[in-house]
This record gives sequence, structure tokens and C-alpha cells, in this order.
Amino acid sequence: MIIRILGEGQFRLDDMHIKDLNKIDNRIVEHVKNGDKVSYREDLDKLISTVKDLGEPIDPVDIVQSDIIFPPEDLSFEEAKQVFSGTGIIKD
Repeated sequence: MIIRILGEGQFRLDDMHIKDLNKIDNRIVEHVKNGDKVSYREDLDKLISTVKDLGEPIDPVDIVQSDIIFPPEDLSFEEAKQVFSGTGIIKD
């Protein structure tokens, strides 16, 4: 699976990690819904760092379509209300 983190680039990530990322994504949706800014920030950082830690960076010269696009690390809580709603970024 190819994941783009806006402002960071693309990463190739084994599909076996998607379930764990989806759990974090779903928690972020709940944090946003409940107005929990601290937990939102912690889990957004965890979501992005997990992709960076477990994924293999793709050379920016290579043109590869992304399967999932994650927001940048500095996404504000107000902006998150638009991104993390419903089922979140990762669709089951």
C-alpha cells in the first residue's frame, strides 16, 4: 500500500499494518468528535510516525499513485474536523 503524508512524501507500507493504522484513525475521529485536542494531537503524531517508522520512503522522482493520503503533521484541530469525520481516512 502507498501512503502519502502531505508535506512529507510517499511511503510503501505492508498491508498487514493497515488494521493498526485504522484503529488509530478511528480513535482520532472520536477525539475530534469529543473535542479532545490533546488526545487528537497524540494520536495524529502516532499515526504519522507509524507510517514513517514502518514504511519505506518512495523516491520523490518516482510517480506512484497513493492509496491513502494522510494530512500533514501540523493539521490544526479545526482542520481535523473536516478530515477526520465519519469513518475517518482509512475506509474499512
